[in-house]
Amino acid sequence: MFKAITNPTQYTYEEKRSEFIAHLYPVTEREQLMEALKLIKMQYPDARHYCWAYLIGNPQQPITVAFNDDGEPSGTAGRPILHVLTQRGAGNTGAIVVRYFGGIKLGAGGLVRAYGQAISKALDNASWHDVVPQKNLTITAHYEDEPHIRHYCEAFDAQVTDQTYSTDVCLHLILPSDQLEQFTFAINQKTAGRATIKIYE
Repeated sequence: MFKAITNPTQYTYEEKRSEFIAHLYPVTEREQLMEALKLIKMQYPDARHYCWAYLIGNPQQPITVAFNDDGEPSGTAGRPILHVLTQRGAGNTGAIVVRYFGGIKLGAGGLVRAYGQAISKALDNASWHDVVPQKNLTITAHYEDEPHIRHYCEAFDAQVTDQTYSTDVCLHLILPSDQLEQFTFAINQKTAGRATIKIYE
């Protein structure tokens, strides 16, 4: 289980007359943040930089991460944004910081601090929820085993999303990842190995 933000959030941070406008988005794939970036560039057409980062999955073991400095000195924008997302445990979160230059150069250290602060303050204002990683699987079994399988579905918080009936019954399930091992063991025990379980990555 990990934390993720619930809704888009915005915060404006000022440093020596430069404005850093932080936008946070719930995302589960890169394309979602890229679409948001297009809209941001339309919303702030005269900004100097549009720096971004995203972290998809559990912050401790992310599925994928990426960042972009968008013309700022290397390592002073995208990486600090990603670092804050990681340190604050913000999974499935994308961040874009729009910068308006205020006429005073901040230096590398000042930029790192400003981009990090903008994201950190935005995260302070965000609402959060728990994300429970899920696994998709199908179970193909004899008809007489279906009541037992459905019993275990209830016991292990597995949700039946679809079912098909032909020579056998085939149940499509979503199951909390941390229940997978115990659930499959119980099914195999109860059906004496007659059920076929297929797990999807």
